[in-house]
Amino acid sequence: MGQVAWIAVDWGTSHLRAWLMRADGSIIERRQSDAGMATLDRDGFDPALRALVGDALPAPVMACGMVGSRQGWVEAPYARVPCAPPGAAEAVQVPGTDVRILPGVKQARPADVMRGEETQIAGYLAKYPGFDGVICLPGTHTKWVHISAGELVSFRTAMTGEMFALLSQHSVLRHSVGTGWDTASFSAGVDQAISRPEGLAASLFSLRAEGLLDGLDPDAARARLSGLLIGAELASMRPYWLGQQVAMIGADGLVNAYSAALAAQSVPCHITNVEEMTLAGLTAAWAQTYGEAA
Repeated sequence: MGQVAWIAVDWGTSHLRAWLMRADGSIIERRQSDAGMATLDRDGFDPALRALVGDALPAPVMACGMVGSRQGWVEAPYARVPCAPPGAAEAVQVPGTDVRILPGVKQARPADVMRGEETQIAGYLAKYPGFDGVICLPGTHTKWVHISAGELVSFRTAMTGEMFALLSQHSVLRHSVGTGWDTASFSAGVDQAISRPEGLAASLFSLRAEGLLDGLDPDAARARLSGLLIGAELASMRPYWLGQQVAMIGADGLVNAYSAALAAQSVPCHITNVEEMTLAGLTAAWAQTYGEAA
């Protein structure tokens, strides 16, 4: 593995993802495992990394994500907003290794934290350095981040993705929702929740009642459930997206849903690929430590 100049690592709660990288920033190989932070104790991180990329070590490693949490390999203390996305200067080195972990970001009021998303934001700003506006990062816990002059000014997190999973899999609605999708039903749910977010709890139960009484199609129910939750989120996050330039970083399915919901509010989005932004952020931090990528 002599070509490997360094290893980029995104180590989350449920997965470990690694990219073997050349010095010019290009990818040699992608690898991943299920050895996420939640499955490991403090002594399990080094063996998990070696099991995945041991043949490429001792190439230096630049990592982000939950690996730097209090329950992770080594805690990388949060940077505090307003701040630039943390880079090499703020990274914490794992003792006895050439592994560096980038810290997350915290906000005092209202209390909020992120780990991993800040590196994606760093990647976006590395590619689009003049950006001022809001970056939305849809996911299990969706982030809305106000960016100005290259800094994270403020941010809010919405547990919309987790709420969708809980409601669709572990509530009475599990009997009513399918696995498919209906675009019109999603849009109707978004409109309903944006217009009347205070009625969300009652609107959710209506999905069950309509399934029992009117034979509501399960795929339509699933899409409307998603629309109701995303619409309620948009209503609460209106100060972040109204009148703002919005960029979006995330997986295709969620990004498409959020961008469609915002488009209905006449808010266009600049959509980017989550892997590309993660690697751009990790590459920027690596270059700060070991020299500019060619």
